[in-house]
Amino acid sequence: MSPALPPAPAAALPAPAPGAEVVLTVDNISKSFGDNHVLKDFSLTLHRGENVVVLGKSGSGKSVLIKCIIGLLTPDAGTIAVLGQPVATLGHAALDQLRAKVGFLFQSNALYDSMTVRENLLFPLRRHWLADHKGQEDKLVHEALDDVGLPQTIDQLPAELSGGQRKRIALARTLIVPPEIILYDEPTTGLDPVTAREIDQLIRHVQQKYHASALIISHDMNCVRLTSDRVILLAEGRSYAEGTYAELLASTDPIVHAFFE
Repeated sequence: MSPALPPAPAAALPAPAPGAEVVLTVDNISKSFGDNHVLKDFSLTLHRGENVVVLGKSGSGKSVLIKCIIGLLTPDAGTIAVLGQPVATLGHAALDQLRAKVGFLFQSNALYDSMTVRENLLFPLRRHWLADHKGQEDKLVHEALDDVGLPQTIDQLPAELSGGQRKRIALARTLIVPPEIILYDEPTTGLDPVTAREIDQLIRHVQQKYHASALIISHDMNCVRLTSDRVILLAEGRSYAEGTYAELLASTDPIVHAFFE
C-alpha cells in the first residue's frame, strides 16, 4: 500500500509577488545540432518558491534545455543565469558548487543498483555536504525518507522497490542536500495513473515544505495541471505560449489547444 501524502492543492498557488526573487533566467537561447535547430530564442524565468512546467512534445527540445541549464551543453546563442550566476562563464569548480544547489530528479531515477537506499542517499551527502555536518548523516537520511513516506526501505536495494518507490527514493536523494532549485525531468513517465498522482502530490508537498523553486519538464497533462503555478509551452523551438494551466486550457490557438484535446 502506498503511504499517505499531503493532498495536492486544488489549484495553482498564488503567483509570485511583484519583485519576487528570480532564481533562474533563460534569455533567448538557441541550440542546434547540424541542421536540426532544437531551440530558437527560447526564454523563461523562474521565481523563488514557484513551480514552472515546460510543456512540449517528445523531441521538442525539453531535455536539451535542461542540459543547457546545468551546463552539460552550451547554447549557441543567448545566456542562462542560475541563482544569479551566468552558467557559461563558470569554471569547473564554480559550476560544481552551483550544481550542489540544484537538485535534479532524473527521468530514469539514476539510482545505484549495487547500493542500498541508505547508501544511495549518503552518496550526495558525503560529496557535497559541509564538513561541520558530519555525524548527522543518519538523521538526515531518515528525515529525507520520511519526507517521501518510505522510511521502511532504508536497507533495501533499488531492485526490490516498485517504480513509484524508486522515484520517491530518487527525490529523497535530491532533497538530502537541500536544493534551492529542483529540476524534474518527466517525473511521472512510466508510472501508472495512481502512482503518478502520488508523485504529483509529492512535488507540491516539497514545494510547500522547502519553498524550493522547481522547473518541471513534462508532457503528462495531469502532471502539468497538478504541479504547475505557471506553464511555458515549448513549440517550434521557442517559448510559444505562457500562462497558468487554466489560461492555456482556454486558448483558442490550435497549437496550444492540441495539448488539451
